[in-house]
Amino acid sequence: MQPPGAAGGRAPLALLGVLLLRGVHTVLTLEIKVDAHVRGYVGEKIKLKCTFKSTSSVTDKLTIDWTYRPPSSSRTESVFHYQSFQYPSTAGTFRDRISWVGDVYKGDASISISNPTTRDNGTFSCAVKNPPDVHHNIPVTELTVTERGFGTMLSSVALLSILVFVPSAVVAALLLVRMARKSAGLRKRGRSGYKKSSIEVSDDTDQEEDDCMARLCIRCAECLDSDYEDTY
Repeated sequence: MQPPGAAGGRAPLALLGVLLLRGVHTVLTLEIKVDAHVRGYVGEKIKLKCTFKSTSSVTDKLTIDWTYRPPSSSRTESVFHYQSFQYPSTAGTFRDRISWVGDVYKGDASISISNPTTRDNGTFSCAVKNPPDVHHNIPVTELTVTERGFGTMLSSVALLSILVFVPSAVVAALLLVRMARKSAGLRKRGRSGYKKSSIEVSDDTDQEEDDCMARLCIRCAECLDSDYEDTY
């Protein structure tokens, strides 16, 4: 035998269960992703990525809100708002330094920060609502801005040197190898008594003919001198 009120107690619980089940089927969610940590350098533009997936088509009711919270502070500051148009912050720390680089039709809600400084360090939140998809997590990005150190600059210079000088060194090495091979070939020909080419033979023949003509001229001159002495 059931205790009095037991059946009446189960009815509300059953009704609550049905309502919860119905809620699970009717509540839609958004999936939002950001980079947990972003590192940038002073004066160099920084991109804060934010992507989302919605079960509903994008409409003019879609909204995007980026907020900023400084380190060791609970105060938040709105830095960007989107609803059909872009509304970057016109006041506060990020005045006129926030740019829209996303595309809502591709599920991209990213922004960029121009001329960042170390004072921009902190936590950024990206919130997206696309009715009826309005329930979602709000992921955050921790931004760290630092001065570009000497080591980083040295790495850039080293990379540039590699890209410029290594190809030149390779070309020079190839030329030296080619010259060494040619020199070795000439020495080998000299030791083996190779046959001269037609051009080299022609050059030698011309030289011999010139020598013969010179000797002939000298001989003729000697003969004339001899005849002249005999006359007297």
